[in-house]
Amino acid sequence: MEVRIGVQNVAREITFETTQSSDEIHAAVKAALGSDVLELVDDKGGRVIVPSVSIGYVTTGAERKAGVGFGAH
Repeated sequence: MEVRIGVQNVAREITFETTQSSDEIHAAVKAALGSDVLELVDDKGGRVIVPSVSIGYVTTGAERKAGVGFGAH
């Protein structure tokens, strides 16, 4: 699923793909509002860490379905 995070006072948003579900992202964002940072994991195992006070918005796309055919991963 695609996740986009808007950061205050930054023109570009953070965009990445993750294997986390929409519910997991929602829970992480809610937890981050009461702590110092939002920490999510991208689909390659990397970490995305954003200071909670800088979060402008977080949006999620539709969950990815398994592909069919050549080149599907």
